Amino acid sequence: MIEPRVLVLEDDQELRRLLHRGLTEEGFDVVASGSAADLLARVASVEPDALIVDIGLPDADGRDVVQALRAQGVSAPVIFLTARDALPDRLAGFAAGGDDYLTKPFAFAELVARLWALIRRGGADYVTQAGSLRLDPATHAATCGDAAVDLTPTEFRVLARLAAQPGETVRRRALVQAGWPHGAIVHDNTLDVYVAALRRKLRDLPEAPEIVTAHGVGYSLR
Repeated sequence: MIEPRVLVLEDDQELRRLLHRGLTEEGFDVVASGSAADLLARVASVEPDALIVDIGLPDADGRDVVQALRAQGVSAPVIFLTARDALPDRLAGFAAGGDDYLTKPFAFAELVARLWALIRRGGADYVTQAGSLRLDPATHAATCGDAAVDLTPTEFRVLARLAAQPGETVRRRALVQAGWPHGAIVHDNTLDVYVAALRRKLRDLPEAPEIVTAHGVGYSLR
């Protein structure tokens, strides 16, 4: 899978760490910076697919940073994070080159959904492939050749996590973390039910790999 590269600019160390960990678990390649100076020094080598930029930085206004990036030819979509929700602040963010706006505190799931929407809008193709199996995050479909099956969002995330390490055993905990939101109560047999459903769907795809059980450990895609 080609992981979308996201550049995070957030001066709050705890939030920056949470964003880095959470977005990585969601399948993004994350590069995090704590200051405008650090971001501007690194952006040329990072080549991000999207940016998450805090407006209130200790060494600059995030909107000024984005204007500078736009002047340098960086066209990746930008989501601004801010504690200020007044209309003039939002309009200033869009005028500075921002594409979306989230007010703190925000729901992490919403941030992820907005990121994917912006990246897909840019026409990028982030398809997971394991052998003949292809998984499209835009349509939540699994295909092999000309055959296709639709997956639920949870089924897609679980299968994509397995497909990211084909032939390797992925532990149950890692699959639960990939399939369900942080803090969700997932019973022991819930993952097994979803894996059983995935096996039935994969049987409808010719030459699709199989999900193999590693008893007491997890599952693998082979």
